[in-house]
Amino acid sequence: MAFSVHVNMERCTGCGNCVAACPVNALEIYTIDPVTSEKIYAVRDGKSISLDLKTELCAGCGVCVEACPYKVITLSGRGEFAQKAAT
Repeated sequence: MAFSVHVNMERCTGCGNCVAACPVNALEIYTIDPVTSEKIYAVRDGKSISLDLKTELCAGCGVCVEACPYKVITLSGRGEFAQKAAT
């Protein structure tokens, strides 16, 4: 992979726009059940706990970056999307 995806999880609201927009289903939002350690596909207190990127599927197209209304996803090492993650 000649690029990397950065997500500012402090600002992510768990809205799921990036997940819905991804053309190759490379993203999923989930929380972890503290008892079973299994994935729960929901958000806690209005914030996602984890955004999982399947790097083997991600093509670095930038659709997730454009779909994020809070601008918390950035790609680096890939043309016009090369920028630092928003703080």
